[in-house]
Amino acid sequence: MVEPLFYKEYLQATVGSVVTLTGPEAKHAVSVRRMQTGEAVQLTNGLGLRVKGTVSATSSSSLELKVSEVISESKPDLEITLVQALAKGDRDELAIQAATELGVFSVIPWQAARSISRWDSVKEVKARARWQQIVNEAGKQSLRAFWPEVKPSVSTVDLVRALGEFDLVLVLDVTGSQALSAVKVPKQASIAIVVGPEGGIASDELEVLAGAGAQLVTLGANVLRTSTAGPAVIAALTLR
Repeated sequence: MVEPLFYKEYLQATVGSVVTLTGPEAKHAVSVRRMQTGEAVQLTNGLGLRVKGTVSATSSSSLELKVSEVISESKPDLEITLVQALAKGDRDELAIQAATELGVFSVIPWQAARSISRWDSVKEVKARARWQQIVNEAGKQSLRAFWPEVKPSVSTVDLVRALGEFDLVLVLDVTGSQALSAVKVPKQASIAIVVGPEGGIASDELEVLAGAGAQLVTLGANVLRTSTAGPAVIAALTLR
């Protein structure tokens, strides 16, 4: 059985030491997961540190872990950023959840021209916090030691300016002239995957993104929803 994973923000540990987990994570471990003394468990700070051990004591509000292994994981060779357009309903949230489970490194919310959902300055704070909570839960569920960061939302102008930060930028669109399978992907690189809203990416947005060096790619004859396009490409790239 794989050890369940819990989050501890300021995580420090050495083999043989005892780490105390408190707060909501401890309550979840003890009250919901019913962790018992002697059971294997692991902790992470979401920044690459993984601590394994066994439960040495529990209370209603805390869990103590006797550390048997401390692992500092390296960043993945492919650091994939999902630029996800805001979408109606929960489709954008489904996209970032699945993308996290598949290994995405960071997430950028994009207020595309055809995005029905809009984040103003007031909504931005709560909406971004909700996205971060979603990817954190997905990171924990998939036992990842690196959890994605949800960055501030961007307009198309902001996005174009940011493209230079990546080694490769792929814009997913049915009008793309290149198939994803034909894209040459380096073994080690920072990659941005740009996914539009339900109505697709506007033609003028496609033009400026391509002008900034992005490659317009298609996934084939089938048209995927905004909630599945990004995760599908992430899975394809990591398997390659």
